[in-house]
Amino acid sequence: MQGWPHTIASVLDPKVFKAYDVRGIYPDELDEEGAYAIGRAYVEQFEPRRIAVGHDMRLSSPAMTEAVVRGVADAGVDVVELGLVGTEMVYFAVGELGLDGGIAVTASHNPKEYTGMKIVRRGALPVGGDSGLLDVRDRAMSGARHETGREGTVTKEDIWPRFVERVLSFIDVDAVKPLRVVIDAANGMAGAMLPPVLERLPIDAVRCYFEPDGSFPNHEPNPLLPENREFIVGKVTAEHADLGVAFDGDADRCFFVDDTGEFVPGDFVTALLAESILEKAPGAKILYDVRASWAVPETIRAAGGEPLVNRVGHAFFKHRMREEGAVFGGEVSGHYYFRDFSQADSGVVPFLLMLELVSKRGEKLSDILRQYRDRYFITGELNTPVSDVALKLQELKERFGGEGQVSHLDGLSVDADDWHMNVRPSNTEPLLRLNLEALSPDLMERKRDQVLEVIRN
Repeated sequence: MQGWPHTIASVLDPKVFKAYDVRGIYPDELDEEGAYAIGRAYVEQFEPRRIAVGHDMRLSSPAMTEAVVRGVADAGVDVVELGLVGTEMVYFAVGELGLDGGIAVTASHNPKEYTGMKIVRRGALPVGGDSGLLDVRDRAMSGARHETGREGTVTKEDIWPRFVERVLSFIDVDAVKPLRVVIDAANGMAGAMLPPVLERLPIDAVRCYFEPDGSFPNHEPNPLLPENREFIVGKVTAEHADLGVAFDGDADRCFFVDDTGEFVPGDFVTALLAESILEKAPGAKILYDVRASWAVPETIRAAGGEPLVNRVGHAFFKHRMREEGAVFGGEVSGHYYFRDFSQADSGVVPFLLMLELVSKRGEKLSDILRQYRDRYFITGELNTPVSDVALKLQELKERFGGEGQVSHLDGLSVDADDWHMNVRPSNTEPLLRLNLEALSPDLMERKRDQVLEVIRN
């Protein structure tokens, strides 16, 4: 083990390596020695020459980042240190500076006791379970170290000015009106990232929890959970705001609330953003995920674009966007990807596009959304633990497959004339995730209950 403590397995639990990233409880499942081992294993697996490393505001992140940097440099690779940045700024730096990869030390939207990493290769291509992350895991766990001839250099880089220019280039800043906008940064990275962008905009921003604080004193930085949205919903109505936007912990996802305080589902956001992007890139290809409302492909076609359905997950989106030359991709979970942002996901760009869209339309966001809310009735994601995932999927296929077209692109999808569903297994636990939509509220509830009955019995 070359001087390594024998407790390596306890500071680097193999279960921290997930489908898309590294995430675990600090320091019980992943600590600094584990971070050092991952940094070093990343280098040995992909043989980069220069990579970027940045980190979020979690209390453990500075020490974890120092360990990652040391591991990378000890393996002979040069490190460009970005400091305290949002995850998308690491992706941006990799593309902008022509680096061979990058590591963001972050646990995204997880509770405060977590640490983790999002890892990318050249071109900001993600490293996930089926694109090298398990090889990194095996190398890191083995404790074996290659001899390196030199130590890598560590330099600091201020990526902020270029990042601000790039995100603002997605919109016509002059078109933005002085909207009143409630922003919930959840004590996460949006509180650091947004101020230099906001000072270039005419909006009246009601800034909430902008102080980056990894103890998350106000609420967890996961706006997908309804209890974490209560604050912004109440604040938007109290402030008579035009809209609200909530960011997750590392600020690579944003979620919208309309002027009435109603949450806007990610598929409706994808449809709206697709429409505004197609005005600037007529006829472009746009990706959406298997869970999404029919609102998405129907809006894309109506606006002259080409909708492409895709598997869930950022690795699958980023690869397919490159293959197809797609200009934009949106996931129900609030991940929005942009060709002109290294095909990477951003939380700031959709925020800016939504400000531009509401300003240009001159209508309330709730009125703009009425075309979707009056026509498409969606369940949202309903999760159910099951003992045998494969058996349940087979049962669902036998029961509902005759009602429409069946697809196995990602789990099981059934498309009928007036309703459709996707049921897919979780990557990390024995769960089935149901997303269902129908063209009337009664049908939606009826089909939802029928499908859940099969899943739960």
